[in-house]
Amino acid sequence: MTPLELVVFDMAGTTVRDDGQVPDAFSAALRNHGIKATAEQVRSVRGSSKRAALRSFVPEAADGSSRLDDVYASFRRELAERYSSGGVHPVPGAEAAFVALRSRGVRVALNTGFDRDTTSLLLDALGWTGGIVDAVVCGDDVPAGRPAPYLIFRAMEATGACRVRSVANVGDTTLDLQAGFNAGAGWNIGVLSGAHDRETLESAPHTHVISSVAALESVWG
Repeated sequence: MTPLELVVFDMAGTTVRDDGQVPDAFSAALRNHGIKATAEQVRSVRGSSKRAALRSFVPEAADGSSRLDDVYASFRRELAERYSSGGVHPVPGAEAAFVALRSRGVRVALNTGFDRDTTSLLLDALGWTGGIVDAVVCGDDVPAGRPAPYLIFRAMEATGACRVRSVANVGDTTLDLQAGFNAGAGWNIGVLSGAHDRETLESAPHTHVISSVAALESVWG
């Protein structure tokens, strides 16, 4: 059996508790600029690069680029306000999973559709800045977000993992799983702690669907 070298975890909904802050901030940013979006439309882009997701809602116009910048800035402000007021909390079992994997010599990386500044805000609030993981890859580190595989490839590069079949990808959205499939990850694991339910996750390419990262030992076992 292929040995496990690296586990790449999504953040919001997978290792960071999702209490609705991200979709709420996303919808609020669109409303602030007079753009309507249904809850289902917002749910369909969960897991993607936030800037790319917002681009799909901004009408084409001569000043489309500057308007997108404004909507994205609004999203970042709305999200920061929600995290500041409600706090940021890990998914139960996330930190224990990191420790257990690293104690076995398995590298751990976080990847996210957030930009580096927003990610730093989350990591600071969680206290995950002291080497709790081996690498953090953000949406603005790669040329394209999920379902492209580049976040996973960048995590491999950052941690020195060479064999993609020795990599596990863990996420709570279909885009997470599509990215893992496109990367060729040996384990492509959906978790039910975030945006998408079992039926939705099982419609995407996957090797496992589990309750949360707290149940990862059932996969490795």
